[in-house]
Amino acid sequence: MGKVITIDTEYANFPEVASAYLIEEEGRGVVVETNTTHAIPRILKTMDSSGVKPQNLDYVIVTHVHLDHAGGAWALLEACPNAILLAHPKTAKHLMDPSLLIRSATSVYGKENFDSLYGEIKPIPKERIRIMEDGEWLTWQDHSFQFIYTRGHANHHFCIYDRKTNGIYTGDSFGISYPHLENGKRFIFPTTTPTDFDSVEAKRSLDLILETGAEVAYLTHFGPIGDLKGKAEDLKEGLSLCQEAISQLGNVTKEERLPLMESKVENMIQTLANKHSITLTELDWKLLRLDVNLNAQGLVYAFEKNQTKS
Repeated sequence: MGKVITIDTEYANFPEVASAYLIEEEGRGVVVETNTTHAIPRILKTMDSSGVKPQNLDYVIVTHVHLDHAGGAWALLEACPNAILLAHPKTAKHLMDPSLLIRSATSVYGKENFDSLYGEIKPIPKERIRIMEDGEWLTWQDHSFQFIYTRGHANHHFCIYDRKTNGIYTGDSFGISYPHLENGKRFIFPTTTPTDFDSVEAKRSLDLILETGAEVAYLTHFGPIGDLKGKAEDLKEGLSLCQEAISQLGNVTKEERLPLMESKVENMIQTLANKHSITLTELDWKLLRLDVNLNAQGLVYAFEKNQTKS
């Protein structure tokens, strides 16, 4: 009988921050999410210990093009000569030509931090990529995978429902739940990172995920969780707080926008932690610092995008 294995990719040298997944059946495999180029040796090591040879990896799937999900896809495909990448059409475009992706991420992180976090990124040949349409099904071994477009976090995002396991691989569409922060409990918060956050679509995506009837969400950040209905309620509360924060930017100077949104994101995370009687320590907030900054950037971006439209 096959299995689903959670792989800790140790993103940014932190344990249990970002995961990839190996689905194994009779010596063949599918990998969901790749994290960065630095994570590929860990993925290959897990494949080896699970009896999946590189030539027997059939598919690599990434939920969207953000580099903590797809940055290592090219390297895994190079190591696994028969694997095909399954991707959203907009994701496929950027992985075939990652130059814009690299420039964008470098502008956010700076060259030195970009190299440290992501390493080298090469184009993926067109013939190694299969585009999956919204609602499309794929049969692999005795699994049936459905690809469901879930906008909100990004407009090039999809989730993958697996009928066999009644689980769904949610990328960033079902929030973040770091085990480090939980003290034996599960608490979750939404991710609103730039450059395409849309709170209305993010809430709709939560409903699409629940409509599958999945019992388990395989989060990229981090690991499998249950009680999806309860988690979705918390995520919707967090998204409402984010939308309320955006509405307060109208009379704020451009220089003050990011610091204000950082404080609002901190308050949102604290509110959801308090709801589950979880006390966040100084070490916890150190881990959360990057999320707070990126999520705040997403809120500012959403506000400025709406201003441009009007």
